Amino acid sequence: MTSDYRENSLKYWNEIHKDKDRSDIKYDDWLLKFDDIITATDRPILDLGCGTGNDTLYLIDKGKKVISCDQSPKAIESIIKNFPEVYDAKCFNMLDGFLFEDDSFDIVIADLSLHYFREDDTRKILKEINRILINGGHLIFRVNSVNDVNHGAGQGVQIEHHLFENESHTIKRFFDEDDIRDFFRDFEIEFLNEEIMTRYSMEKRLYRGLVRKK
Repeated sequence: MTSDYRENSLKYWNEIHKDKDRSDIKYDDWLLKFDDIITATDRPILDLGCGTGNDTLYLIDKGKKVISCDQSPKAIESIIKNFPEVYDAKCFNMLDGFLFEDDSFDIVIADLSLHYFREDDTRKILKEINRILINGGHLIFRVNSVNDVNHGAGQGVQIEHHLFENESHTIKRFFDEDDIRDFFRDFEIEFLNEEIMTRYSMEKRLYRGLVRKK
C-alpha cells in the first residue's frame, strides 16, 4: 500500500461527520429483525463505529442505553451534541484495542464499520469483540458485499484478497460468504444474508449478520 491508511481514514471520516445536526440523522430498519435480542438486554449496547449516530438513534428510540464509539472526534462531537441522552460516547481507534473489560456486553453492533482493515487487523478486532462479549452474547453487523460495485467493489488497487485502496487513499474490504465464515469462525453464525440497502443515492449491496459468542 502506498499510503498511511490510518491517518487517511481519520481525515476522511472527520470530514464526513463534521457539522451534523440531529435532523440530518436517519436510520433504516435493519436492526428490526433482531428486536427480540435488543429488547431483552438491560445492559448498555455498544455501537461500534457509530459515525454520527444512525444506529444510536434507533437504539435510543427503543429506550436502550447506548455506548457510541468511533475513531473520529467529529463523530463523537456530533453524538454528544445531538444525543444528550446517550449513555456514553468514546473516541478510540479499533486498531488500538477496546476500552472495555472482558464480558462487558450482551450486544455489540458494528454497522458498516468492520470492512476498513487489513486481514490481520480485522482478525484482531473480531477477537476484541469476542473478548468484551459475555458468553452467548451477540454481534450484529453489516459489511460490504463483493457485489457492491456502486461503492467500490473490485475497484482501485488491490492490497489483499478483496481489499482495495481507493482514490481517497483509504482501504475498503468486500466480503463474500466464504470470507465471512472464515473471519467469524470463532463465533456461531445465527443469521447471514446478502441484501440491498437504499439509504444512499445508489443502492448498496451488503451482508447482514448475527453471530453469537461460543
